[in-house]
Parts: sequence; C-alpha cells; structure tokens
Amino acid sequence: MTLRSVVIGTGSALPRQVVTNAELAERVDTSDEWIVERTGISTRYIAAPDETTSSLATDAGRKAIEAAGIEASSIDLIVLATATPDQTFPATATIVQSNLGCRGGIAFDVAAVCSGFLYAVGVADSMLRTGMAKRALVIGAETFSRILDWEDRATCVLFGDGAGAIVLEAQEQTGENPRGVLVTRLHADGAHNQLLYVDGGPSTTGTVGKLRMKGREVFRHAVVNLAEVLREVLDDAGLATTDLDWLVPHQANARILDATARKLSMPSEKVVMTVGQHANTSAASVPLALDQAVRDGRIQPGQLVMLEAMGGGFTWGACLVRM
Repeated sequence: MTLRSVVIGTGSALPRQVVTNAELAERVDTSDEWIVERTGISTRYIAAPDETTSSLATDAGRKAIEAAGIEASSIDLIVLATATPDQTFPATATIVQSNLGCRGGIAFDVAAVCSGFLYAVGVADSMLRTGMAKRALVIGAETFSRILDWEDRATCVLFGDGAGAIVLEAQEQTGENPRGVLVTRLHADGAHNQLLYVDGGPSTTGTVGKLRMKGREVFRHAVVNLAEVLREVLDDAGLATTDLDWLVPHQANARILDATARKLSMPSEKVVMTVGQHANTSAASVPLALDQAVRDGRIQPGQLVMLEAMGGGFTWGACLVRM
C-alpha cells in the first residue's frame, strides 16, 4: 500500500460584483472586441471593500469542507497560496484557520503568484505523505484588483478576484489506479523577474505597488514552459497525453490555453476553460476551474486530471491527480 493525498472535496468563491468588458471600456481606452480577441475574457469579478482575500478564501474553504463531508476541526493543515494577502503578516492562512474554527494545526501562506496553488499542493502533499498532517485544506485566493493599474489597459483587463480550495486527505491506496496526487513537478527562474512583477514591497518602496507585465514575452515563455512541464509529469508517471481525462490549466489567456493544448495534441473538449467568465485570478485560477468542472459533473471520481500553471518569478509547474 502507498500513502497518497486524495482530493475529497472542492470549493470556490467569487466576489458579488461582475464587471463586463463594456463597463471597463467606460474607464479605460478599450473595447469588448479588443479584449475578447486578444484574451477570450468577457467578464471578471471584482472584490468590494468588505471582500478580502481571507473572506473569499474562507468561503471557498468552507464549501470544500462541506463537499468533503467532514468537520472543519479535523483540518490540521492549511496552505494558502496568494500574492495579495490581507496583511504583510501574519499569514492570511491563519485568519482563515480562525474563521473556520480549525485552530491549533499548521497554517501558512505560499507566494508563487499564478503557480501558487500548484506549489501549495506540492507542499501539502509532501507534509501529508510524511505524516505531519492527516487532512489539508489547500487554497488559492486573490484580490488582484487591489494591485492593478486601472489606467493600464494592457493589464487591468486581464485580471479578476476569487478563491478556490480543495481538501486533501492522507489515505492508503492499493491497486493499479490509485487515487490522489500522483506526480508534481515545480520550477522557477528568477532571471525573468522584470517580465511580470509588482513595482513595490515593504523592503523596497514601503508600498504595495502595482502589477507590471510585458505580455508578449510572458506569452512566449508560458507556452514553452507549460508544454515542457506537462510532458515531464507525464513521463514521470509513465503516461501519454491520451491517458488524460482532463487538463485544468491556469486561466490566464485563451490563446495561451489553445497554444498549450495544440503543443500537447490535447483536444479542446478535454480542456477546462473558465477564463472567459473569471479572467486571470492568479493563484485562485486552477482551483476555481477545478471546482467548477467537479460541480457541473464533467470531472468524475477515478479520472486523471492534469493541473498546470505559470506565474511571475517566473514560476511554473504541473500536478497529475486521480480524482
């Protein structure tokens, strides 16, 4: 028997306010046609002043716990991926821990931007398999609208706010098709810092700063890096693209998703796409899409699902899970 981290519940949360491309066009020099043609995005959710990263993360976490059919008090590990924490410290995960009433276990944040959820899954999986915890709540949550330059039409149209979560449980698995996290591979290359970054921070400017991105260069790196890491995971698992039931990618740009799928010869009907409704929600993007596909019945127990993402840093990674 092998100890695996099995997904036993998923959840997600979105702010109340939906902002359309037409509404954005009233604020910046853009249009619905321009945004859709270049990104595939039609709407995004923007957090109100009373909606924070922790409140969205708490809602998503609560739904994942309910879907798992367990008590919140049984969660002994919370790993929260975010680039937009409530405070510089303490970790937003500790706020979520208190909100959910599962105090006393391990709780901390992971900062890897859009790849954050994959990094958080990797960390939680390692801790579950080594016995440091038995049940983990893994969350990706962002309020990216707080760090956008709303006068920069090249970036402000791309992002939105939201949260997604999964509950992982350490379970002994047997047989040829064990459930759980099978392979995770993570990478980073800090040489590309200036292609996607925030121009502020406590140690440099003493301010939060705003997001800056060189979109064309990011696009080029994303397509290459994601295709490579997906093949790396498949090779490690001894599988082919045709063995996958679903690809749940980071929802950054419809063109990146299409290009990555073509490189892998992955049919579009096997790719979960929510970027049109949610835009790029950074670390929340993958778990949001995963929860949507689980709840609408596309993703079924026993299916092979590939998760992948790339974000600022650059960081990137992929994770193969049997649901």
